[in-house]
Amino acid sequence: MERAEPGASVLWPEDGPRKRGPRPRFTLDEVVGAAIKVADAEGLDAVTMQRVADELGAAKMALYRYVPGKGELTALMLDQALGAPVEQRGSSGWRPRLWRWGLTLHERMAARPWTLELTVGQRTPGPRELDWFEQGASALRGTPLHGSEALDVLALISNHVRGSVEQGAAVADPEAALADRLAPILAAHADRYPHTVAAFTAAGESGQRDGALRFGLERILDGVAALIAERRQEPS
Repeated sequence: MERAEPGASVLWPEDGPRKRGPRPRFTLDEVVGAAIKVADAEGLDAVTMQRVADELGAAKMALYRYVPGKGELTALMLDQALGAPVEQRGSSGWRPRLWRWGLTLHERMAARPWTLELTVGQRTPGPRELDWFEQGASALRGTPLHGSEALDVLALISNHVRGSVEQGAAVADPEAALADRLAPILAAHADRYPHTVAAFTAAGESGQRDGALRFGLERILDGVAALIAERRQEPS
């Protein structure tokens, strides 16, 4: 028998009669919010049932009234941290909608880099995360892309965003930091790496460093636009 995945039951609870007993001291959102506060301040490894209970001023065992364990708690943390996607009712066209979708996702994840660890592997997305899927897929509705291709587009954007967040979590200005580290090396070995020297020099002179997020997102959308245009020109 396949073991139930941690998080699925709390992310998508089945409707049922209210359990009898004393009224809970906290709401589930308050428990999750306390866990997020710990992760923001001390990192995901610091999030334990005991640490969250201390944050709430409660006994550790009291937390098990809300979540069965840390796996379920972190699943709820991710869903709450991502939040709902920004409404885009005034946006027209798939491209500006997906542009905003990607930048907003980056903003949410960059604010809490610990979400990176929670978005890998086999897992069940929560309601808010599925709201992101819904908004992204709806942006491509009306285009000639197939459903699987729409999901692939969202995966491309999401993976690009994740890579940018990961780099930003390691160092504030990745490209500028790399340029500083390489400057003496490239100066000493300019003959061996002339094109690399030229690229870094041009980037420094133009001031257009650390724009990989937007550059990559533009190129992804360029590719999607080209595919859409190609499909629309195909004979039916």
